[in-house]
Amino acid sequence: MNPEDVKALLENTLADCQFQVESEGSHFNIVAIGEIFEGKRPVQRQQAIYAVLNEKISSGAMHAVNMKIFTPAEWSARSA
Repeated sequence: MNPEDVKALLENTLADCQFQVESEGSHFNIVAIGEIFEGKRPVQRQQAIYAVLNEKISSGAMHAVNMKIFTPAEWSARSA
């Protein structure tokens, strides 16, 4: 699996979110930004991403996933 495939899968499933995906082999780093994460605890945010990627992780196509998940307001505050 390549980063573009992972990004497309996430974008097609979690509408109105932005994703940045990088990889080193089967290890993926994902930055997700979206309103759907508003009011959710960190574990709930991760569960939303894992729900999309679980099949790829189970099949071995993805070995490790590191996530940083933000609402648009959190992302703006971070880069300000």
